Amino acid sequence: MTGGFSIGARSQAPELMDNHSVDYETFRGCLVDLARVNAMTLAYRPTLAFLERLLRERRLPPDRPLSVLDVGSGYGDMLRLIARWARRRGVPVALAGLDGNPWSARAAAEATPADLAVSWVTSDVFESRARADVVLSSLFTHHLGDRELARFLAWSEEAAGVGWFVNDLRRSRFSHDGFALASRLLRMHRFVRHDGPVSIARAFVEKDWRAALAAVGLAERDAEIRRWFPFRLCVSRVKPG
Repeated sequence: MTGGFSIGARSQAPELMDNHSVDYETFRGCLVDLARVNAMTLAYRPTLAFLERLLRERRLPPDRPLSVLDVGSGYGDMLRLIARWARRRGVPVALAGLDGNPWSARAAAEATPADLAVSWVTSDVFESRARADVVLSSLFTHHLGDRELARFLAWSEEAAGVGWFVNDLRRSRFSHDGFALASRLLRMHRFVRHDGPVSIARAFVEKDWRAALAAVGLAERDAEIRRWFPFRLCVSRVKPG
């Protein structure tokens, strides 16, 4: 399928922001509006809840900062919130964002206050040898192909010492049509108006995640697949202590 929407099959339609020939100001404008969407849709909540779980279960390193790697870090808004979360909780952290588009590192650095220490790396995730206690991604996996999903889970399993968390969209007709309408009414960036519905049509559903987990040798009990309101589907794994 190359476009449109189907609950039964992922769209393979391209997203405008995945074109690396896009100029910086256009790309940055898209990231700014995506951060706006994330805030309005409570999109950060699942990832912060995962970190709270690690804190509650005492899975954080006792003698050094918790290292966190955000794959597909985009505008860096997730890591900025994590930095503030860690400061409120008194948790020392070492934060890094990895993104394949070089404009992301520039936009994220410009938007990040100097007192929030975050490093930004430009790299294809599958070429990266980065390691961290926790590997996160948000609105990243729907950019991958079907076979790349399992590859990314295998990469995350190897890269993460404590666990990993995937925060992404859930494919549904209601979210697809609802976002298309809302983004027009709110006069969002033209890339967001185009890419938002495409992203939802490209998103994975539960059976896709179960298949990907099985492909990398993880049983359903080894990870959690959970829906979060509104229209998020998150997959998490905390490794045995």
